Amino acid sequence: MIKRDMAKEWKALLFTLPAMIPLIVFWLIPLGTIFYLSFTDWDFMSPVKTFVGFENYIYLFNNSAFYQSLGVTLLFCLGSVLPVMAFGLALALLLNRKMNGSVIYRTLLFSPWVTPTVAVSIVWSWIFEPKVGMANTVLRWFGFDGIGWLQDTRWALAGVLIVTIWKLMGWSMVFFLVALQNLPRELLQAGELDGAGSWSKLRYITIPLISPTTFFLFIVQTISALQAYDQINVLTQGGPAGSTRTLLYMYYQSAFESFDIGEASSVAVVLVVICMVLSIVSFAISRKTVHYSS
Repeated sequence: MIKRDMAKEWKALLFTLPAMIPLIVFWLIPLGTIFYLSFTDWDFMSPVKTFVGFENYIYLFNNSAFYQSLGVTLLFCLGSVLPVMAFGLALALLLNRKMNGSVIYRTLLFSPWVTPTVAVSIVWSWIFEPKVGMANTVLRWFGFDGIGWLQDTRWALAGVLIVTIWKLMGWSMVFFLVALQNLPRELLQAGELDGAGSWSKLRYITIPLISPTTFFLFIVQTISALQAYDQINVLTQGGPAGSTRTLLYMYYQSAFESFDIGEASSVAVVLVVICMVLSIVSFAISRKTVHYSS
């Protein structure tokens, strides 16, 4: 019996190898390498990696730029994830109704997501141009002064968030739309028979039933926000004065501008830890707030 069970375990392991090999090669090994490099002083070129212990982490946690980037990262997550999901749900509720041309509207709203982020960011950089850009032109039509969307520390992060929300809300809409179309009609009809209005049905029936989709989108969008790079690099390069520099962009600057791989690796490790903590907290909360239909 023991030999038979061991044979079954080896067979199961053999079937999992095709999935485990990419996971080990492209995730576990790079993660271990980054963790090791965070304890070294290396400039990408020298053949010698000097072991410095926790010096990179000590420097990082005493660096005001790190805390500024951490604050920008948290603001970017809150300012992008929640609006993307809210607009996506609103659009899905609107398009879930029977209306002419709904397929065309879905295509138009989804098209920004399939467009490369770099191309989208370049177009928006023209829109945000202070003198002749469309955004300030519209503001002047209504009697307002122009805004330095990407040049002013007060508005630069908002400009990046507008681009991010515009690009991602159509993708969120598609998932919510599928969830809405798969809702049990008998529950909605039962709510109508009990006298529930549109708002009551949305609050007590629709939102709880689509909570698995909401939870999935929250996790995916949060990780995507923590990894945002392209739009920041094209629009602001982390400026002005670090007002749009997230932790990932700080990692890029440390690694590929300053060639301080040790510091960059420590930033990467901190970013991984933040992702893990957010995921654990989210899964803990989801046990009480996410309702899976049986």
